[in-house]
Amino acid sequence: MRALRTAASGMAAQQLNVEVISNNIANMNTVGYKRQRAEFQDLLYHNVERMGAQSSTQGTVVPTGIQIGAGVKAGAVYRITEQGTPTQTGGRYDMAIEGKGYFQILMPSGETAYTRAGNFAVNGEGQLVTDDGYPVQPNISVPQDTVDVSISKSGQVQVITAGQTEPTIVGQLELATFFNEAGLEAIGDNLLLETTASGPANIGSPGEVGFGEILHGFTEASNVDAVAEISALIIAQRAYEMNSKVITTADQMLSVSAQVKS
Repeated sequence: MRALRTAASGMAAQQLNVEVISNNIANMNTVGYKRQRAEFQDLLYHNVERMGAQSSTQGTVVPTGIQIGAGVKAGAVYRITEQGTPTQTGGRYDMAIEGKGYFQILMPSGETAYTRAGNFAVNGEGQLVTDDGYPVQPNISVPQDTVDVSISKSGQVQVITAGQTEPTIVGQLELATFFNEAGLEAIGDNLLLETTASGPANIGSPGEVGFGEILHGFTEASNVDAVAEISALIIAQRAYEMNSKVITTADQMLSVSAQVKS
């Protein structure tokens, strides 16, 4: 009975849907997190009677035919890259990107990763790094005797050191943009990697055409909408329950068929 397999595929699809939603809710407070959305596709159809087939010797054709679907499958888990709300933190090295772009991070493997999470710090050598100690690219080093740091909207990093009144430029931030941001591969730790689907990185300075600006003393909040996610969770739960009800009904129908006596 096809209904059993069809409903089972529906339950598996809704299980995936709930897993995606749960990950969104779990990352509601993750800096720079971009929510995800599960998308689905219908499976192959069994043509009991093909539309357009001749139905008589006079040349009449079947207008609609009979097609029975085989269920549903996961098509993609799409990343929604809309900007989260900038949240003022006052942190000396905290930054948010207002507009398009990603910070560039040098991984221990030598690869360049990308992130929207701008909650940076400095290591023991004064180098600007992520929470895991991965350096921001281009490399920016803050002098040990720095008393104040200022980062402009264009990404220029200036410091005032002890005994000085005039700021000194110690580095220039650069951002990366991608033609297809949803094609970036998430590897955890708020980091993304370039893929063939995303296209190559386009590097530029903040404020240039096509690149966002830097907000110093801010971080970008997650773009997860709690109300929308809870609503989606309820819908997914009800869809799962309805598919399980189909399996129960199909099982009862088979049980009745098995009890028929000749």
